[in-house]
Amino acid sequence: MPIKLPGKKINLRTLKKSDADSIFKYIKDSRVAKYLNTPNPYKLKDAYEYIRKTERELRKKELYNFGIASKDNNEIIGMISLMDVDWENKKAEIGYWLAKKYQGRKIMPEAISLILNFGFKKLKLHRIYAKVMHFNKRSANLLEKFGFKYEGRLRKTHHRKGKWLDELRYSMLKNEFKIYINKK
Repeated sequence: MPIKLPGKKINLRTLKKSDADSIFKYIKDSRVAKYLNTPNPYKLKDAYEYIRKTERELRKKELYNFGIASKDNNEIIGMISLMDVDWENKKAEIGYWLAKKYQGRKIMPEAISLILNFGFKKLKLHRIYAKVMHFNKRSANLLEKFGFKYEGRLRKTHHRKGKWLDELRYSMLKNEFKIYINKK
C-alpha cells in the first residue's frame, strides 16, 4: 500500500526495492551513520533488508517509514519515520536522517512538518516523541525550533566505539502541534 505525502521541495513516500542504491549510498557516509543505529559497515544487502522490513511493519501498522524523495529526480536523500506505533496509547517515536550534501537546505523541517501532520491528523496520534544522542546538537535544536519539549536526559544508554552515550528525550502533543502550526 504505497503512501505519498507531497511537499514543496520534497515528497515523503514509501520505499521501493529500487531505492536500495540511494539508501546505501547516503547511509554509509560516516557523518550520517554516526547518529544512527545501523550495521557498520553498512552493505547494499542491509538496504534491501531494511526495505523489506519497512514493508512488513507498514502492513502491521507498527512503522510508517518514508523515504525523503527529491522533487528533482525522485531519489531518496534521507528517511523519516514514525516508529514503535502504540495504538492503545496513541503515540509513536519520530526518527530521521538526511544525506550530508542535502543538509542546511530546509529539507528536514519540511519533512518533519509533513510527518507530524500525517501522525497527528491522519493517524490520530496524541504524542510523538524523539530520542537524540547527546552530541547531535543540530537535531536537538531542530526539534526545539519545531516546538518539541525537552523531557530529560537518559544517561549512558548506548555503547558505541568504546564510549557510553547519553540520550536526550523530546516530545510533542497533538494540541501543541496545532498551536505551532497556527504560529507559522
